Amino acid sequence: MLDRTGETGPPDNIPSSGTPRQSHVKVIAASSLGTVFEWYDFYLYGLLAGVISVQFFAGVDETTGFIFALAAFAAGFAVRPFGALVFGRLGDLVGRKYTFLVTMAIMGLSTFAVGLLPSYASIGVAAPVILVTLRLLQGLALGGEYGGAATYVAEHAPPGKRGFYTSFIQTTATFGLFAALLVVIGLRTWLGEEAFAEWGWRLPFLGSILLLGISLWIRMQLEESPVFAEMKAQGTTSKTPLREAFGKRANLKIVMVALLGAVAGQAVVWYTGQFYALFFLERVLKVDGATANILIAIALVIGTPFFVFFGWLSDRIGRKKIILTGCALAAVLYFPLFAALTQAANPALAEAQARAPVTLVADPAECSVQFDPIGRNSFDTTSCDIAGAFMARTGLGYNRVDGEAGLLAAIRVGAGEDAREIVAPDPADARDADSRAVAINAFRSNAAEALAQAGYPERADPARIDRVAVVAILTVLVLLVTMAYGPIAALLVELFPARIRYSAMSLPYHIGNGWFGGFLPTVSFAIVAWTGNIYYGLWYPIAIAALTVVVGGLFLPETLGRDVDVKRGDAG
Repeated sequence: MLDRTGETGPPDNIPSSGTPRQSHVKVIAASSLGTVFEWYDFYLYGLLAGVISVQFFAGVDETTGFIFALAAFAAGFAVRPFGALVFGRLGDLVGRKYTFLVTMAIMGLSTFAVGLLPSYASIGVAAPVILVTLRLLQGLALGGEYGGAATYVAEHAPPGKRGFYTSFIQTTATFGLFAALLVVIGLRTWLGEEAFAEWGWRLPFLGSILLLGISLWIRMQLEESPVFAEMKAQGTTSKTPLREAFGKRANLKIVMVALLGAVAGQAVVWYTGQFYALFFLERVLKVDGATANILIAIALVIGTPFFVFFGWLSDRIGRKKIILTGCALAAVLYFPLFAALTQAANPALAEAQARAPVTLVADPAECSVQFDPIGRNSFDTTSCDIAGAFMARTGLGYNRVDGEAGLLAAIRVGAGEDAREIVAPDPADARDADSRAVAINAFRSNAAEALAQAGYPERADPARIDRVAVVAILTVLVLLVTMAYGPIAALLVELFPARIRYSAMSLPYHIGNGWFGGFLPTVSFAIVAWTGNIYYGLWYPIAIAALTVVVGGLFLPETLGRDVDVKRGDAG
């Protein structure tokens, strides 16, 4: 039988070693189900960031606590590249199957431990320290999981179907998120918000121990990848995969092109479309958590089949053009899509913003960045900080205008003759801490009254949420995700030779998704808190997606048609 290079090769269902391959359906199902479980575990934390900020970061103000909780969420992403190095090396040395069995066990046990962890109120600062440690273990495990699953499935796929086969692995992150959403929604509905916030949030973490047992049993039924088995039989496996993958200039160049020309853009599109959109609904648009979760879940149900569609399409027209088109569309559409999301999810907020814009006028020399990770700044030493802290608590968007030096800060609600201005107190005028607190509370009360009179809602009115429009917008965001993410596994597998494939593809994938993507919610919300503009957090994913379009367009090769089997050159 002729392969794509014109050389005689084994039939599609028989590896070179002569051992019949296991069922392709079994390979895809077992690999995918195990990876769904790992993503479920990993994303539970993201879905419950608001609850976790109260449970484990109670020693700081509300805004800082939320950003700090997101930072702990991002900590799991920070170590994913290191997990890629550790487990990628093992995967190229000892095999694909056993490596992702180890990563699954680490992930499952770490997730279970989060459900047992005492809160800040019980053990103080030790709680967030242990929580971050568990997140780091999860990140290490996930750093080794994806590359193994993608490589394993791709090395079983027949020629011409690699994009289609690996696209099922691409659905696992979304299915994991969807499964976590269903569990969280179900428990919130069953227990009620009060009980869920107090103790019910632990149940999804504790229940993961059952999923761990099932997933390990399923994965144990798999055989080793035929490509790795052939290399092992021939004695051509790499003895130093990290050195080969990243110590040789030619391979390192491919790694950098894969990172900047494909994965970085794919990562920010993924996290914007599925996580930042959820946080934006809850934190900025004031939609209650249960409703936001349900709306996201519906969009995921509609959009998820398109991972497989774009994987299949990449087997016909190529991987590169689909990925870069998804990134380009995201860079162009994010601002109008999120503006439309505001109008659909909280029309009262959109109307108030248009009718009575909020402006913070202050001497810039008095203004601090409203972020305090150690909880030692109360933001009450200058009038600008007092006004800024109030706006940060509301989560409302506002414009910042530089005032004259020495001028007391003021919040101006509205424009023209109808504008109402509330001047922040000067802390220097206070005789003691009590009088300062009275003055600050009076200012906050007056400012809140002005915002309420201007029509700014404290929460999104459930009766006015246009659920059809919200789901439609969220579905478009998910479709952009499927374009960028659906073909990425096939592209990465085809870029690197078999003997270093696990290591070489895992590192750019997890730097892109762990660092560029994983830090997106934290960075974006910090930008919003700093600027006061609820949409400015989108500049981060737009800039990275645009960078990927440029770098990928110039340097990323099209990999469709490349052979992934063992080649004579793989002997080293």
